[in-house]
Amino acid sequence: QVQLQASGGGSVQPGGSLRLSCAASGLSLDGWGIGWIRQAAGKEREGVACISYDDRNTYYADSVKGRFTISRDNARDTFYLEMNNLKHEDTATYFCAVGGVSCAGRGRGDHWGEGTQVTVSS
Repeated sequence: QVQLQASGGGSVQPGGSLRLSCAASGLSLDGWGIGWIRQAAGKEREGVACISYDDRNTYYADSVKGRFTISRDNARDTFYLEMNNLKHEDTATYFCAVGGVSCAGRGRGDHWGEGTQVTVSS
């Protein structure tokens, strides 16, 4: 069965950094679109960062451009979200998604992992 396991969340101060990981099992990442989508309390879900299935396109939400970096390691069936200069507004539950992924609007994916919580507070 396809399973995605997100990890790496935590509580940090503004300006801090975190690296989220998503480990996939039941499929090989090569040939699949991947993405990170977040849900903050009281806010609409939003796509954060995505890479197309063919690695030709990478998308970042305007709010995270220049601060977040999405990458993949197909050999390990794992992908990452490096988050730098974190802000209060980045506080959310972050979900990883694989297949049929879009970061437009509220984001979408065919397969979802359990979220990992990121809290940015001073």
